[in-house]
Amino acid sequence: MSSKHILFLFVDGIGLGEDNPDINPFSVAHMPTLQQFTGGLRWLKTTPKQSTPQGAFVPTDPRLGVAGRPQSGSSQAAILTGVNVPQHIGEHYGPKPNAATRQLINQDNFFMRVKRAGKAAALIDAYPKSLLHNIARGKTLPSSIQQAAIASGQALFDDQALREGRAITAEWTGEEWRTHLKFADTPVYTPQEAGRLMVEISRGYAFTFHSHWMTDYVGHRGTVPEGVTFLERLDGVIEGILSVWQPDEGLVLLTSDHGNMEHIGDRHHTENDVPTLIIGADSEAFADGFSQLIDFVPRMGAYLGV
Repeated sequence: MSSKHILFLFVDGIGLGEDNPDINPFSVAHMPTLQQFTGGLRWLKTTPKQSTPQGAFVPTDPRLGVAGRPQSGSSQAAILTGVNVPQHIGEHYGPKPNAATRQLINQDNFFMRVKRAGKAAALIDAYPKSLLHNIARGKTLPSSIQQAAIASGQALFDDQALREGRAITAEWTGEEWRTHLKFADTPVYTPQEAGRLMVEISRGYAFTFHSHWMTDYVGHRGTVPEGVTFLERLDGVIEGILSVWQPDEGLVLLTSDHGNMEHIGDRHHTENDVPTLIIGADSEAFADGFSQLIDFVPRMGAYLGV
């Protein structure tokens, strides 16, 4: 493994919106850890690019020069391929990737690049065996993120990997696996514990990716208080990460594919910029010239030497 590594936190459907507590959870959520990267400012449309000794905050363009509302399938693929996928396929497309997007992902993506260089990479989300079975038999189409990991040769992690501490649930703490999926014996963590566990797992890979999707679900169907719950949980996860992450061991990256949850009640994606957070001693160099979702792959490749 490279002496430096990347832990990438993907948070679906969060954009930089108006300062309106009636529709935007970012206007009211208690996020002291995340806001330390923006000088105490809330994460809003007016929040500028900033650098601190710990990291950088960069409003990021998910539109990529294509008209319409960005969608998960094409935007997630853009993040992991470095290709302007919406431009290539002629539209923003989602939520799952279409055939043209899958072809791009299968040809080349960052998981594949890392592994071709002889380094280790993994999507560390755990999935119920029922979902993995449906993906395997073609009943459920993988997301662009899942497709990228699968194309690299990874077998997606299941509930056993979760129990063994080699994977973590999409919503970080595992609470929803107990309450909604009715697993009685899977682990439950505090947000801070989940953050520390992700750092521990990431030290076994050059590139570690975790995907959270419930913020997008809240944006489509939820409420402002539900959005606040997940943002405050995310803040705790980052707090846990920072408590054990050594600034010179690599980079922690956080971004999204499109806006949504910053405008509760609209039920559709927005065209807002999304937040990108870059944590680590090399954050300023990584952030230099960074402005779009397609900027991740070239910078990550140069950083890891792949």
